[in-house]
Amino acid sequence: MLADQYFLIAHEDRTGRSRLHPRATGLGLAGALIGELILEGRIGIADGDLIILDRHPPTDALAHDILDLLIAQSRHRDVRTWLAFLSQDSAARVGERLMRLGAVEPVVRRRMLSTQTLYMPNSAEQRNAAAWAPARLANLLVRGVEMSVSDRLLVGLIAATGLTRHVLYDFEMHRHAFQTLPNAVESLPSDLRELVEITEASVGSVLTVGRR
Repeated sequence: MLADQYFLIAHEDRTGRSRLHPRATGLGLAGALIGELILEGRIGIADGDLIILDRHPPTDALAHDILDLLIAQSRHRDVRTWLAFLSQDSAARVGERLMRLGAVEPVVRRRMLSTQTLYMPNSAEQRNAAAWAPARLANLLVRGVEMSVSDRLLVGLIAATGLTRHVLYDFEMHRHAFQTLPNAVESLPSDLRELVEITEASVGSVLTVGRR
């Protein structure tokens, strides 16, 4: 699923650590989780607000939980507020979903005053699958083939959060991909394009505050 692919690209397969500032990763994952519900036709976005379109529960447990939360708090509609809220535990929730799928394993690291659980691929098969996530996307962009809406949204969220260099890591080899990337995002339906723009603005605000 969309957020699973984003998670695998956003985390180092050898250490489980985020490639970005953790708050930026959290916002990217929150955007992906909202995007999953838009792709399933459960919600939409218009002028920065979330709109409930279909209350039927998705088959995925995590998507079901998030839709229930959006419905229960339907008076709160601002997408930026929801991104900030969902980003607080999005890495753990998507990591747990990947763990249930057998794609990663939890690794607990003890610190002096706390513990941290990382979700990382620990077998050769899991590491190959994690490495394939950015390679697959780079291949699609380099070849310039028609991409699914989900993949175009993934590209948009990767660009919005600063992960592009971890997908397109060689400017010369990926020159054509850099040229096609903006078109992939611009061709998104308006609500998904708005989601990408709001996610990018949220990440920018978080990182600006962090530098003060």
